[in-house]
Amino acid sequence: MSRSFWKLLIISMVLALLMSALAGCVTENPETNQSNDSGQQNNADNNSNNNSSDNTVALNEKELNVYTAFEDDQIADYLEEFKALHPDVTINITRDSTGIITAKLLAEKANPVADLVWGLSAASLLVLESEGMLETYAPAGLDRILPEFRDSANPPVWVGCDAWETAFLVNKAVLADKGIDKIPESYEDLLDPIYQGLIVMPHPVSSGTGTLTVNGLLSLKGEEEGWNYLDKLHENIAVYLHSGSAPARNAAAGEYGIGISFGYRCIKSANDIGDLGVVVFPKEGSGWDVEANALMRRSEGTKQIAKTFLDWAISDNIMEKYAQGYPIIATGIKDWASAGYTADPVEQLIKGVDLKWCAENRDRILNEWTARYEGKSAQQ
Repeated sequence: MSRSFWKLLIISMVLALLMSALAGCVTENPETNQSNDSGQQNNADNNSNNNSSDNTVALNEKELNVYTAFEDDQIADYLEEFKALHPDVTINITRDSTGIITAKLLAEKANPVADLVWGLSAASLLVLESEGMLETYAPAGLDRILPEFRDSANPPVWVGCDAWETAFLVNKAVLADKGIDKIPESYEDLLDPIYQGLIVMPHPVSSGTGTLTVNGLLSLKGEEEGWNYLDKLHENIAVYLHSGSAPARNAAAGEYGIGISFGYRCIKSANDIGDLGVVVFPKEGSGWDVEANALMRRSEGTKQIAKTFLDWAISDNIMEKYAQGYPIIATGIKDWASAGYTADPVEQLIKGVDLKWCAENRDRILNEWTARYEGKSAQQ
């Protein structure tokens, strides 16, 4: 059998826990979407209360408010095709770290500003779903999405784009200045006293990468041992930064020796400093989450443009864009791993991470983390 077949089989097996745990600019004629996917008819029926004939609010189909946690340097490239297809629609992007976007959405629950969420942690979307803030929708091409990358309901509440995972960026020059030539290869290596004050990590309250790293460690080690590990790691941490990408960027800039971040950003930042940068995917496995999309529930109804955007957001061309930075995408993985990743990026993911559990225990975990480690958090 082909390598592609085995890759798809592996991703289904490794991410099956998620499946078991979890039960573009506008077209003027809304009928144009009727042939996109059979699930859209289910969605239309499900959303009939939002688009009833007595709804007198005129929806502005020429403006779209999108909240996202995608990286700044990805968004313009990703949107290029959509803007070309729909040049008459203004797209207002609100971008920030996962935790900040999630908190902003929750704060706006009574009066939502966003029409949709694009590229936010699936664990965060599960929190929003539990608050009744999301609308169901089956985007065109849903049949191409692996079941592990979508809500199991029909029509689904959220649909994924890709997965991202914990990685470290090591700046050899910074370590050498301290007389250190040892490159950490694992979480356990990070506890070595030689790295005291040289490590930076994302703050999990504001950063999805910080959250998935903490959740990954608690899943890997169990809660008691996981917190014991984090206590020891805290001794070596210089500061907790309020961004998933900041630790890698700061390590590349020579401010710290080791930045705990995520694969895409570590690889990009390592490329900026050449041979001085080493990307490490920890031997024990990486914490991970899925970047996903969803419609916000709004009392005035759902814009057709928002549905069109979500159709586009899982289309073939944009999936190819996602794959340039993240080898694990929602339609499967390539026969190659993106440069800088491990040979088998799926096998790198920690087994046993349950995103539903992460969502249900989010507040408890973050409150515990804050009580223990807030003293080293960067000023906002």
